Amino acid sequence: MADVTATATRTISAPAFRVRRMLADYETVRPRILTDHYRDYVLHSGTVGEGTVAGWTLQATSKRARDVLVDVSLPMHDKIVETDRNSTMVTTWKVAPGPPITCKVTVTSTWQGASGIGGFFERRFAPKALAAILDGVLDNLEKIVAEEPEATSEAVDAEPDNTEDPTSVERSDQD
Repeated sequence: MADVTATATRTISAPAFRVRRMLADYETVRPRILTDHYRDYVLHSGTVGEGTVAGWTLQATSKRARDVLVDVSLPMHDKIVETDRNSTMVTTWKVAPGPPITCKVTVTSTWQGASGIGGFFERRFAPKALAAILDGVLDNLEKIVAEEPEATSEAVDAEPDNTEDPTSVERSDQD
């Protein structure tokens, strides 16, 4: 079995710490950025960042649906990692600071593909299809960031310095 990977990237006109905080909000922001390919979103525990458990059904094609139940971790200040309990899929959201008041958001999903002829077709077609779905999520994230600049501003304006905690979604000296 070979790994299969899908990636989408977007530059967003907002500070990295703010976009990271919005992405880590599984209670209010995450359900709003998901596309029609996602349904039955449920927040099982937690609300923001590390320790959050969320679930949904990913309808990749009209015939292919996957029940997803993720554990959220923040292994580094610039990454949010979703590990699916129901499969080998791991989705990593990386938010890197860019030129003033922008950031680059990269989302990568990796899983172990099937073997044989089915695996051949999965490796050939699934990455492009999932990348398009992830690109739609980034579209929605970009819209929400642009439309609601004050959505998280009360908490973000203080810009706490949590550089010693690598699992924080707050601003770091690298933002």
